[in-house]
Amino acid sequence: MSTDYQRIAEAIRYLESNFREQPDLDVLAAHLGLSPFYLQRLFTRWAGISPKRFIQFLTAEHAKQLLEDSHSVLDATYETGLSSPSRLHDLMIAIEAVTPGEFKNKGAGLQIFYGRHATPFGDCLLAATERGICLLTFLDGEDAWKDALAELQVRWQAAIITECPERTQPLIEQIFSPNSNATQNVARPINVLLHGTNFQIKVWEALLKIPTGAVASYDDVAQWIGQPSAARAVGGAVGANNIAYLIPCHRVIRKSGVIQEYRWGPTRKKAMLGWEAAQKMAG
Repeated sequence: MSTDYQRIAEAIRYLESNFREQPDLDVLAAHLGLSPFYLQRLFTRWAGISPKRFIQFLTAEHAKQLLEDSHSVLDATYETGLSSPSRLHDLMIAIEAVTPGEFKNKGAGLQIFYGRHATPFGDCLLAATERGICLLTFLDGEDAWKDALAELQVRWQAAIITECPERTQPLIEQIFSPNSNATQNVARPINVLLHGTNFQIKVWEALLKIPTGAVASYDDVAQWIGQPSAARAVGGAVGANNIAYLIPCHRVIRKSGVIQEYRWGPTRKKAMLGWEAAQKMAG
């Protein structure tokens, strides 16, 4: 999965850098050192759609239209308090915040297991306690693994932290291969343990109501949490999220439709949004 993602990411970066020339499939394939047939097959295997269709999802024009289309659904969602009228591809997430005492004591008494795993969006480090996932961060570059471990240790200084990928692998399968065991997943939500300020947790809870295939602006989120003038602070809370994908901060974009600002890089954010749009289309 990670190798496929690396090639997809390189394709996205190349297309962004050469958008004025609008390179076709043959040119893109040549840049990646692949045959056009293999590139077509790569995108179909990873996203379920052609490269041309996938790239259409990443334009600012499409993103602005997606924002408009999402507004009515999301406004209704927040008015009624429901998670979403349609969550076909979404995971069931059950969240719990650390107590004030645990926040102050840096996780004293907690046992945390972590592991490195491949995902459709590159390698990640996933860490979890008995109460839920407490870190999911993507890894880029040679120092990423050390940086991720350092973040885990700083955030949970007093916890017992143990590398044990066999304990975290089932969670990866539940998150990124939900259809492989659909019946069990319906009855078994993914538990997430949030470590943040009250404001951050309020923002992260709001993000959970943005369904797969939809997006929201920072202003939208500020409006939903009852602080319409706090869009900048919302942006800070979105950037502080350390549980990637499950807390879907990648679904928050600028009102202009520009897809930038993402802790794990704008290319990965675009890959996620394009992949989710393809999944929604397939459903």
